Amino acid sequence: MFEYHGWITVRESATADDDEAAPRGIADDLRLHVDRLDSPYLLDLRWMNGELFLHVGGHSNHRSSPDIVGLFEHVATVAPGSYGLLHIRDDEDPGHENEIRVLRLVRGAVTQHTETLLSPCVPTLEDPFTA
Repeated sequence: MFEYHGWITVRESATADDDEAAPRGIADDLRLHVDRLDSPYLLDLRWMNGELFLHVGGHSNHRSSPDIVGLFEHVATVAPGSYGLLHIRDDEDPGHENEIRVLRLVRGAVTQHTETLLSPCVPTLEDPFTA
């Protein structure tokens, strides 16, 4: 099972200036990238109050298409001022089968962490399996 929920505030740079929101070129690039993913799940890129935001969410049997982690890494490259979080639960991830992982996008870098508020999944989210 592969479950994910995330968001990104898309910005060209980390400068705290109203003029530093994502320009149209970045928005057009991300729109093409999002459209190529062709996801049946939540994949929403939109402008709100002059800022560009990306929201994602899905639940599939296995980690496969769409490449949501790759999308976060792409945003880090084309819009290094962006920031956001992606929560992932992947029961096929060796060593992390019982964890919620968080990908943090900050200043052009994507790093992985364990979400301590929701991990370990058993018994935090679910009861242990009993036969």
